[in-house]
Amino acid sequence: MKKSSPPVPFVPKGRIRSDIIKIYHDTPANGAHFGRNKTTHKIRQRYFWPNMIDDIRNYVKSCLPCLQNNHLRQKPPGALKPIKPPEGVWQLLTMDFHGPITPTTKNGNKYIIALTDVLSKFVITKAVRDCTASTAARFLTEEVLLKYGTPKCILTDNG
Repeated sequence: MKKSSPPVPFVPKGRIRSDIIKIYHDTPANGAHFGRNKTTHKIRQRYFWPNMIDDIRNYVKSCLPCLQNNHLRQKPPGALKPIKPPEGVWQLLTMDFHGPITPTTKNGNKYIIALTDVLSKFVITKAVRDCTASTAARFLTEEVLLKYGTPKCILTDNG
């Protein structure tokens, strides 16, 4: 036999409905700024009124902190902007990791890091074990800066 939930009180029209939504959506004690589904679930366990789901959806959709901080509600990244061609060599370089590659090398290297001069197309590459910031910094220092000097600008896609 299935257990039924105890009846919940009916909430009349008026400010009390918005106060309930505000308490369950905004306050830290209730999780603070959960989405529409979690907020609805919490309120339905204790209260009922017609069109409750619509009221909660409208409240959450217009919640300023949620609009500012929730990545699901933020605009997607815009279109790429063209990059002005450099005026000389070693002015603009690009750097990126490629991989994982197979088979892995005998030394355990699974990725290739590549640095390219945008104007001359000169490329420096190295097989590396991982694609971490420390690996990129070590490659940049040991294989580029100490051998060729400091470029004007390095463009990366992840930092």
